[in-house]
Amino acid sequence: MATMKKTFYYNFLPTKAEEKEAAQQVIGSLVEIRESTHLFIDPNNPWQIRKSVARNDVINGKLTLSQDEMLEYVFRYWTLDMANDVVKGNKSLVVLIDYTDETDPKRYQTESFYVEKGPCHTYNLACMNLFRTRLLNPGDEIGLFWDLSSVSFSFKVLQRVNPID
Repeated sequence: MATMKKTFYYNFLPTKAEEKEAAQQVIGSLVEIRESTHLFIDPNNPWQIRKSVARNDVINGKLTLSQDEMLEYVFRYWTLDMANDVVKGNKSLVVLIDYTDETDPKRYQTESFYVEKGPCHTYNLACMNLFRTRLLNPGDEIGLFWDLSSVSFSFKVLQRVNPID
């Protein structure tokens, strides 16, 4: 499948008007680049984003994702308007399907599941109900990917630090 890769374009030479408006900050905007390569997602191991849950993730009920992870594995499948909305600081409601129990996936679709811009070139996937349901702890390894067929995040607990009986 051909996708439109998103990347940041930084305007290092703004006009006088842009410079005054932005208070001399470097202005960046999200742009699309057509890719000639096709992404392949291994159906046996689709978890493109793998991370160890951090203490702050558990406290805040939000998974912190890097800008690179969002650009490479999520925003490329979103429209430019949807991605720019999040980049500009707005929340975007998302659906998340939890495949930890493969025989009974659980679908989350509420206002408490959203993506938002975080600090220092990061993004947050808010999912407090998922943290509570799955009893996620710091150090647990999780997997995520954006599923085009269901237009949702797919989630799975891959490994627990302290297995639950």
